[in-house]
Amino acid sequence: MELINKLSAILTDISTTMGLDILVCFDNNDEIYTSEYHKENFDDSQKHSLSRTFCNLMCRKDIVNGEPELDQIGRLTSIDISPIYEMENYGHDEELTYFLESSETEEQNQNILNLERSNKDRLKGNIDKVIDTITKLIDKLSQIDKLPDLLNDNGWDTLENQTYFADFNNDKEQ
Repeated sequence: MELINKLSAILTDISTTMGLDILVCFDNNDEIYTSEYHKENFDDSQKHSLSRTFCNLMCRKDIVNGEPELDQIGRLTSIDISPIYEMENYGHDEELTYFLESSETEEQNQNILNLERSNKDRLKGNIDKVIDTITKLIDKLSQIDKLPDLLNDNGWDTLENQTYFADFNNDKEQ
């Protein structure tokens, strides 16, 4: 639990000083992130781009004292959104290294390694579930009029719901 608190403090510090982003990582990072990947004219870098607003949407469950918007959307559409949240459990090598270096005992190291292994095993094939979930969400959300009016921002609208969720069928490119 202490490591989770450390991570939470780091994420809070980063989000308030630098902005908040989602790091997209894969079980085949070396194949995806080639030397060409970050070159200006390489189209794949945009395939893996997520908006800061989406990152904020994903993190709302850790911030608001109530039902976060993504959970509300799952409820409104009757779609299980857990595969989307489960994506957060797939770590990357730098994160694992940080946690191992931050641990204080060999037992903590083993717990970290066991959790990492368990998360990776549990998430095998999750991308298919995520794609299916998102496809279903897009279909259902595109049929809901005035979605922003149906969402409770829990008194803190960091997503700018009236803009982000309005006219769902048009990409906001945020």
